[in-house]
Amino acid sequence: MEVSNFISLELLQTIQDNFSDATGLAAIAVDADGNYITNGSNFTDFCMKYTRGSQEGLKRCIKCDKECSGTYFCHAGLMDFSVDLIFGDKKIGKIIGGQVLPESPDTEKFSKIAEELNIPTNEYLEALKKVPVRSEKSIRSSANLLGTVVNAILNFEYEKGKSGEALHILNDEISNANSLIEDMNLKSKELDKVENKQKMLSLNASIESARAGEAGRGFSIVANEFGQLAALSGSINKSIKTSLSNITSSIQKLSDAKEQLNDF
Repeated sequence: MEVSNFISLELLQTIQDNFSDATGLAAIAVDADGNYITNGSNFTDFCMKYTRGSQEGLKRCIKCDKECSGTYFCHAGLMDFSVDLIFGDKKIGKIIGGQVLPESPDTEKFSKIAEELNIPTNEYLEALKKVPVRSEKSIRSSANLLGTVVNAILNFEYEKGKSGEALHILNDEISNANSLIEDMNLKSKELDKVENKQKMLSLNASIESARAGEAGRGFSIVANEFGQLAALSGSINKSIKTSLSNITSSIQKLSDAKEQLNDF
């Protein structure tokens, strides 16, 4: 399952950007295979240029991205988060980010990290000054809120798409049913003509039978058969018309229901 099957990536990007602007937390979405599907929002040089820009730093960052979940401290000492994108009971991707400090940084600690990652210490500490500082509670709450909102929209958009598809199918089937009903009505009118002809033949046979007397007994039998056939045709035709009327009423109710759904 692809995330784009459930929510447009443009909408996901907008939500992600607005979240980062409002909270100061970085964010980016990935699919179930870990491939990036949105552009990063609010990423700092500390993370992107320096930490991920170093060979060892990138290696550790990738490991964190793949293995860590919830809200956690990354290898570089910042607080990150990972919220799963869930459809039903299936995980189809996640949004990762954070890259903020839960408190004022310990420069000695980050100097050691710079040394481990082979990054110029002064540049690393200067970039560290631009990293937002947020309380741990605020970071966790923001991450949880993002997950709740995105997953709610994701599932809503999918159900809305399914409803639209169902309405499209319903519209097509109503159109097909109306065409079939129209065709059946035409055939019913043709059956009316056949029924009238049978009645005329029965009447003519009865007249000829009466004129022929004893010799016209054969005409009498034919007249009787035509009369019974005409009565049967009339009964069947009446039943068909009743069914057509009921079907037409049902189709109209479906059409009215469809219009109500469209208005909704």
